[in-house]
Amino acid sequence: MSNAAETRNWLELPPDVTAYILSRLGAIEILNSVQNVCSHWRKICKDPSMWRSIDMRNSGDLHNMDYDLEKMCVHAVNRSCGHLLDINIEYFGTDELLFYISERSTHVKHLRLFSCYDISDEGLSEAALKLPCLEKLEIFICPVSKHALETIGRSCPLLKSFKLNLRQCKSFHYVSDDEALAIAQTMPELRHLELLGNGLTNEGLLAILDGCPHLEYLDLRQCFNVCLEGNLEKRCVERITTLRRPNDSTHGYEFDAGIHDIESSDEDTTKQIIFKGI
Repeated sequence: MSNAAETRNWLELPPDVTAYILSRLGAIEILNSVQNVCSHWRKICKDPSMWRSIDMRNSGDLHNMDYDLEKMCVHAVNRSCGHLLDINIEYFGTDELLFYISERSTHVKHLRLFSCYDISDEGLSEAALKLPCLEKLEIFICPVSKHALETIGRSCPLLKSFKLNLRQCKSFHYVSDDEALAIAQTMPELRHLELLGNGLTNEGLLAILDGCPHLEYLDLRQCFNVCLEGNLEKRCVERITTLRRPNDSTHGYEFDAGIHDIESSDEDTTKQIIFKGI
């Protein structure tokens, strides 16, 4: 190693370069430790431009954490000073937190919700009314009704990418076109749609093809009520640039999407089987 490298002072980096490097660490790391390293870094960490994207990615083991993620997220949202564009509140999202975000960050374009069981249909619908700029919404293993999806679609006319991914269970055969019809009727600008593990049928798929004319990517993996053959298959192949079929492999997917055999007599519980992060 050269003497120049050994004596390099990282505090002499241009502020924008330092901000970019620090932002790669994630909101939790920044608030919990990075901002306490020195006054220079603390000043950079208070700049609203650092908080246009807030990634609260975590292990999901909330009971063993030494900090309150919800309070930390509120602090991060406040630091954005209304310039927030992208936020991930996996595992710990609540109605109150989502409403707080939507009240103070009306320009949010990307919202990611993963295993947020404390977010209700009403809470999601109320927040959607205040997020007209939303272009990308990711919902993983969160109960969402047809009514809530309709509210999202009508309130977020710019929505271009939507992920509503569940998890299949061997012991429960779920059949419903409710979500598919809500998407078809209210989200005409979609380019990207993921419905992994959904209970839609061919009828629901036809409705989506009719209602979402700009669709380029469609993920139907583990949608075992869909039978892609004949004219329906031909239409999908001709219309969709990237098509994931019901029986396609989920290898490489962001989460463990294996089909588990879960014993449960509660239909709602079975429909909301939790993804396990890899």
